[in-house]
Parts: sequence; C-alpha cells; structure tokens
Amino acid sequence: MGTGCCGQAETRSSHRVWKPQGRSRHKGQAQPRHPPGRMALLLLVLGLSAAGAQKFNPLAVVDKNYNMARISGVWYSISMASNNLSRIKEDGDLRIFIRNIEHLKNGSLKFDFRFMVQGECVGVSMVCQKTNKNGEYSISYEGENKVLVSETDYRMYVIFDMQNVRNGTETRVLALYGRIPKLSQNFQHRFHRVCRKYRLSSKNILDLTQEGRAPASGQCRLPGPAAQGLGVWGEAQ
Repeated sequence: MGTGCCGQAETRSSHRVWKPQGRSRHKGQAQPRHPPGRMALLLLVLGLSAAGAQKFNPLAVVDKNYNMARISGVWYSISMASNNLSRIKEDGDLRIFIRNIEHLKNGSLKFDFRFMVQGECVGVSMVCQKTNKNGEYSISYEGENKVLVSETDYRMYVIFDMQNVRNGTETRVLALYGRIPKLSQNFQHRFHRVCRKYRLSSKNILDLTQEGRAPASGQCRLPGPAAQGLGVWGEAQ
C-alpha cells in the first residue's frame, strides 16, 4: 500500500466503515430498543406482578384487633349484600359508593362516599363515632346504626358489616370495598363466604362493578367529581 495522500485516505475510509461482527446496521433501519426475548420477559414479569397483587392470601386476613389507621385511604365499592335488597338497589337509601376512609385522631372513622339523589350523584362525608369495641362504630342515619369491620387484609380489601334499626326493623348490609376499582373473583368468593355466615345467599348480593357500566351508577362508583355535597353527617358540633 502506498504512503501518499491517497493511501492515507483509503486507510481512514476502511477504519471508518469497519463494524464488529453481528452489530451491523443498515442505513435508515431503526435498531430495536429491547431485544424481543427481553421484552417478552419484561411483559411476563409485569403480568405476574399484576396477578400477584390480586391474589387473595388467607394468611393475611385480619378479623380482630384491627389497626384502624391502616384502613385509611382510597377505596372503591365492589359488592353489597342485604337482607332487604330494596335498600341497596337503585335509589335505595343504603346504596352508597365509597370514595375514601379516614381514621381520625379521636378514633372515629370518616367515610367519604356518594349516592344517587333524584338522578344526581351527590357527595357526602359521614363520621362514625368510636365505641368501646375495637372495629365498631355508631351513627344515626335513617335510624340507629352500628358499623363494624368484619375482616380485612388492609392492602387490597375490607368488608364492613352495618346493622341498621329503623322503626323496630333491623336491616343488615355487608359491603366489600377494594383498593382498586375491580377485584379478582377470589375476593368476591371470600365476600360470598362472609355473607353466608350471616345467612345471606347469592340472591342477596349485588355486584356493583357490573352495575357500574350504567351511566348513572358509574358516575358515582368510578372516579370523577360529584354533582354537589351535602356536608358532614354525624360529626360532633
């Protein structure tokens, strides 16, 4: 090879276009950000993580000695059951859609929820006063009420048991709340099991995640602003 200027140009050109074997790239062709195998593995891990988050763990269930501060946070109504279905069906006075629960400094529980009033979604806050029993609260609303925690795992679900007495008639309402808008069937099955303990069959249970497809119900159950607020019920003045 010559040592003149032309020879030097050839040497530089050869050095510039040399690429390690297996790393060549055609001009104008986009290089994949992740190899196909790595992307498939990433999707698998994400899928398993989502499935694991929804997995019901019976060892995590707490049914006594509750740490009520861990109940605080955002919740979604999943299912309701009652021995008087008319009170939890459309326009029923006990048909509520939970949004948030806050454990107050005095031990009471503040519930932020929504319900339908004459076709409008209305936001309400309700403070249930602490009783002498762990996980039990009371409030006056459409009669006298006891609100008790039936069980929870704190992380994914909680089941409340409300006992309402109005004009001498007792109505029981069980409510399944989830940390996300829709829980897996494992949690629904658990709720059905708890309902059977109180002699409530599948005919007494409403799946609010299915009814939420209707515009009116979905307006209250899913995220979004309520039409108006009615203040705070049960709060000591």
